[in-house]
Amino acid sequence: MNKSIVLLSGGLDSVVSLAFAKEEYNVQLAITFDYGQRAKTQEITAAAKIAEYYGIEHKVIDVEWLAQITKTSLVNTNNDLPNPETEDLDDFNASTQTAKKVWVPNRNGLFLNIAASFADSFGYTHIIFGANREEAVTFSDNSAEFIEKINKSLEFSTLVNPKVFAPLIDKDKEEIVKVGLDLKVPLAFIRSCYTDNEKHCGKCESCMRLKRALIKLSNENLIKNLFQG
Repeated sequence: MNKSIVLLSGGLDSVVSLAFAKEEYNVQLAITFDYGQRAKTQEITAAAKIAEYYGIEHKVIDVEWLAQITKTSLVNTNNDLPNPETEDLDDFNASTQTAKKVWVPNRNGLFLNIAASFADSFGYTHIIFGANREEAVTFSDNSAEFIEKINKSLEFSTLVNPKVFAPLIDKDKEEIVKVGLDLKVPLAFIRSCYTDNEKHCGKCESCMRLKRALIKLSNENLIKNLFQG
């Protein structure tokens, strides 16, 4: 019988992944990581609301030492967050440079291996992960190849051999929002912004990708609810 953990940042991808997998994969535990990121308070709050909504246990794992080994702007408030233009989102060179500015060393590899330790101790069969096609273009640790390799490694590093499952791996942000709407996900609860503002800034890359998807779907209510101004 399936029994799963979800990596829950509180953002669009992890929340929709949870909703997609909740019943079939019997998601019982959500893990959120505090790695010293700017948005940690907002992310942890959002993740807690989502976990409560879906009736699953929620744990926050402290890995703040990650902030000590990177100077990227996702964690270092002395560096400005990149604010790309809409046309930059599909420009490989521009988006690659943006990705480098918010890269946290081996973040997803670390998070998945910590989740695998829980799986090995408590018999979880799957780790639900919000990787997706759109972000995989510039974030290699969101790719299908990455998931394939880490699943292979878990065959050697665990006894229970949990499988990392990314239900949105073939989807872009617009498609993910559609899945969320179809599943009646409480998207008003999500937190996808890199900042610690009360509402999404609408300017960082994560916000830009989410907002573009909502504009394409003409979802004015969510835009007004989530974003500043």
